[in-house]
Amino acid sequence: MLILGGTNEGRRLAKRLAGDARYRTLLSYAGRTERVRAPDSAHRIGGFGGAQGLADFLREHAFDALVDSTHPFAARISANAVAAAALTGTPLLRLARPRWRPLPGDLWTEVPSMEAAAEALGSAPRRVFLTVGRLEIAAFLRAPQHDYLVRAIDAFETGLPRARVIAARGPFSFEAEHQLLVEQRIELLVSKNSGTPLTYEKLAAARALGLPVVMVERPHVPEARETASLEGVVEWLATLHGAPST
Repeated sequence: MLILGGTNEGRRLAKRLAGDARYRTLLSYAGRTERVRAPDSAHRIGGFGGAQGLADFLREHAFDALVDSTHPFAARISANAVAAAALTGTPLLRLARPRWRPLPGDLWTEVPSMEAAAEALGSAPRRVFLTVGRLEIAAFLRAPQHDYLVRAIDAFETGLPRARVIAARGPFSFEAEHQLLVEQRIELLVSKNSGTPLTYEKLAAARALGLPVVMVERPHVPEARETASLEGVVEWLATLHGAPST
């Protein structure tokens, strides 16, 4: 089985299956971050060369199943997975976290893209906590008047004239997020709707402080069979294997 990783769920799935003699797994990372949290089990780092490259890899190594546990915003990789599965006849399951949903007290503005998020900040300068990641930062070059606090896994040059980067990886506690927002005098938060519990507490802290949040919705990906849990993957694999799950 090939697991397309990039999320904590992918690592947990590889660890869960490592001791199951029915399966041989390979966890693959695209390598877009410098500090990859690789598992103890078999893994690789690097791309495949598009859908055809992934299809060739599936054929070459005779994989029987493909699990897409990439980040919800890795739309191109998920699209390639659907295409490669169709080209090779490989069963595909997407492990997709549920979206975050606004709760009472949340002040969300939901937008369809990073460009729309930049526009939603308005023209007046504001202190913005930007948690969208290195690959999406270019969209905010159109709004250079704001003071940005950017958090990402790896430090990088933003190209923004008034930005500071803090390199950190979750999980983050409510207390730490609340303190950060207060100390940095943040007026507005921008986030991707990743759905991970590792970074949710920033939203809870914003709610407690009455701060607005610009929430960027997930990009469209081709339809595929999905599950929201590791148990769903284990049950699907057991069905493919023809034996009850353990």
